[in-house]
Amino acid sequence: MAFKEGDGERLGAPRTSRQSFLASAAVEIQASTNPAVVGATLTLSLSPPPSMKRGTWTVGGSLILNWVGAQEAVVPGYSGRATVNVLTGALTLSSVRVADSGVYVVQSTDPQLQANASISVYEPISNVTLKANQTDFIEFNTSAVASCSVSSGSSLSFLWMNGSSEVTASDRVQLTDGYSSLTVVNVSRYDPGPFRCRVSNPVSNGTSDPLSFTIIYGPDNMALTVNGSFSVGSNLTMRCSAQSNPPAQLHWAFRGDSLNRTGPLLELYGVTEDQSGPYSCVAFNNHTNMNSSISSHVIITKK
Repeated sequence: MAFKEGDGERLGAPRTSRQSFLASAAVEIQASTNPAVVGATLTLSLSPPPSMKRGTWTVGGSLILNWVGAQEAVVPGYSGRATVNVLTGALTLSSVRVADSGVYVVQSTDPQLQANASISVYEPISNVTLKANQTDFIEFNTSAVASCSVSSGSSLSFLWMNGSSEVTASDRVQLTDGYSSLTVVNVSRYDPGPFRCRVSNPVSNGTSDPLSFTIIYGPDNMALTVNGSFSVGSNLTMRCSAQSNPPAQLHWAFRGDSLNRTGPLLELYGVTEDQSGPYSCVAFNNHTNMNSSISSHVIITKK
């Protein structure tokens, strides 16, 4: 039966004067699913099922339908989606929407009862995507910004992960736009990721593909070791290292003059006293255009 103007009173719409509805402790609303997923069918049943001759269903104070005997009247906005079991008062709502969330109230004067239930409807999450303003950075030179989005979903909660650790806000880490945006201020070599964004709501969740940053830094934190005997005729091996990305170019010098040797190792065979003096390893990063050096003074003695 279609809902027409005037049907509300004729079919028993809620009365607002000199009629009070007392909640019945013996009757409660049981939802077939709560929370519900967008597009699903939701049934709100009364337990225990009463034998009802008339009643109304509302949500958020707005009428959905009412019925008297075997006749029901459905508000136009719910036409084709809402129906009631006129004997038990059970409401069935098909193709539910996020907008269908709210407090549902059933009322009847025959028998006299009222019950309510809060129902939530959520849209499932799909296609979690993580994008960044850029992925290559020079250390301490700029900030990294990553944004997390979904193709669909409602009432979203965002969680950021760096490897296996949760990302939390700090002096250098900002979580904005409802936690959907991550900013790492003045990125350092310790911020490469991989970063992931996990999005959830009460009915679904999804995780983005990993996103990693390339941090260019150095050279710095150099080390130089010398192995072998420091006596005439012996062999010496010097090893140089530097923290750098990309790996630094390493050059060797003796008393300030280039030895035309490159790489992390400098090997000297059958050394003489003339080879005593300062040995230097010079590191250069052609992306940062920075260099660094470290020296060790070697003294060769007679046996």
